[in-house]
Parts: sequence; structure tokens; C-alpha cells
Amino acid sequence: MFHDMGEWGWGMGFGWFFMLLFWALVILGIAAIVKWLSGSGGGNARSKTALEILQERYARGEIDQQEYQQKRRDLES
Repeated sequence: MFHDMGEWGWGMGFGWFFMLLFWALVILGIAAIVKWLSGSGGGNARSKTALEILQERYARGEIDQQEYQQKRRDLES
């Protein structure tokens, strides 16, 4: 009856694939949990420089051009 499929049939032929898929998902899940717990979940890890913050404040209109120029000179000196 199962002469062409071997002794175990088709189900055991793909067993290695599903076991590999299972372990890959387990490893990826553990890696995602570790990354989430460490706090580096894809956010911008680099902090902004003082000059970048100053430029953003000027762009948002929080400070005027005169204050921006003065603070920029202070930061660059």
C-alpha cells in the first residue's frame, strides 16, 4: 500500500521541516524578548547633540534668530 512512499508515508517526510521551523521561531522569539528587555527596540540609540537640539528649537519657532545665533556661537566656542 505505501510502497512508493516508504514505511512512514508523506507525513514524516516533512517532519524535519516543521521541527526546523519550530526551533527558528523559538530562537527568534527569545531574541526579540531579549532585545525588548534591553531597551534597544529599534529606537534611535544616538542622542542628539546640543547644536541639533538648538536647530530644532529654532525650526519650531521657540527661539528667534538673534537668540539662535548667540547660542550657536556659545556652543561652537
